[in-house]
Amino acid sequence: MSLIARLRAYAAEALGVGQSEVGDDTHLAATALLVHVARVDGILDPSESERLSRLVEGHYADGPDAARALIERATAVDAENRDVVSLVEMLPHEADRSERQELLTMAWSVAAADGHVDEFEEALVERLGRLLGFDDAAVAAARRSGQQDSPA
Repeated sequence: MSLIARLRAYAAEALGVGQSEVGDDTHLAATALLVHVARVDGILDPSESERLSRLVEGHYADGPDAARALIERATAVDAENRDVVSLVEMLPHEADRSERQELLTMAWSVAAADGHVDEFEEALVERLGRLLGFDDAAVAAARRSGQQDSPA
């Protein structure tokens, strides 16, 4: 997490200042990670794009227009960073386990949206799971949960 992000988080917690901006930053970082997963194999399949939009709208945005705008911003952030470690560092360190687990499950869901998780997607999401602090068993559980939302 950058110094600026840490200062924003501190201000939000200690002073109640800029709380929505901190939440927006968290949603932007999480969406950028999902965009990264969707694009890692070099092909943004329409089913992955649709799944990404649905997940962002359901978790981080109020409606389809807000989801589209957030995905556009997240795509720019992903293009600037192009490194999963940098994107994970944008997430607040105090994110609880259930929030991190939900993000990991969504990442598996995006990866599997086209009916196939290729080797690049698999390696990326497994790495993401480790970066989020999960062991192999938790990563596998998130995969099963995320793939339940995918075509057979």
